[in-house]
Amino acid sequence: MKILYAHHPEDFKQYTTEKLREQFMLETVFVSDEANFVYSHVDRIIYGGVMPVEKRVTLDAGKELAAEYFLERREMGVINIGGPGRIKCDEEIYEINNKEALYISRGTRDLVFESSDPQNPAKFYVNCCPAHKSYPTTKIGFEKAIKRPMGTSENMNKRVINQFIHPDVLETCQLSMGMTVLEEGSGWNTMPCHTHERRMEVYFYFDMEEDTRVFHLMGQPNETRHLVVANEQAVLSPSWSIHSGIGTKNYTFIWGMCGENLDFDDMDHVAMKDLR
Repeated sequence: MKILYAHHPEDFKQYTTEKLREQFMLETVFVSDEANFVYSHVDRIIYGGVMPVEKRVTLDAGKELAAEYFLERREMGVINIGGPGRIKCDEEIYEINNKEALYISRGTRDLVFESSDPQNPAKFYVNCCPAHKSYPTTKIGFEKAIKRPMGTSENMNKRVINQFIHPDVLETCQLSMGMTVLEEGSGWNTMPCHTHERRMEVYFYFDMEEDTRVFHLMGQPNETRHLVVANEQAVLSPSWSIHSGIGTKNYTFIWGMCGENLDFDDMDHVAMKDLR
């Protein structure tokens, strides 16, 4: 598990492109028959992918968590973007198909990920954060996610926000996750942009063609930078950073948040005139 330490925005100003990508991007999310995770000191989030192909993948706590088992003190959200698969949580088995989610309770000891078809493996994208209480493990199908249409074609940001792990769907300690789908002809995921001082965020971009790229914007509003992101790559976004991006074509992304609160609309909006 790769460890990333927190970054001060004043230090961030000096980073080269290579340094930005090293510290904020997970360029390869899915590795065959492995759990490929990043442990960030930004709100202690863990994010990454599990792609079982020829064998099952079991999650162990490892040295990084100093715990008896992975979810001894944590909760987890999983969204499958690949073929059909299943997740064993202790004695319960959950069938998780494409664009379905599973919230997994703190205290779940045994976590096993498996694909139904090695030729079309499941791709389980994972966000995991500290938890103070146990809430029930719950499957959330795509049809059960709250749909929030946003944007306009004129502003090139017409999209639907699908809220899977959200207070209006189920209770969690601090984790929120959802999936934003941009319509054809739209490229902006959030503009005008915002920050939210009380929560960090991770973006995972997918459903992109080989030559499609997203220019992910980050940094303080008066000191912006960008990362060029390809299909199935993830970007860590600290609370002091703007959250925005523009694609060369429409795309889909999963957002995950943890931190001080669970209020999705708790945003500090940035006026266009204040961006630099």
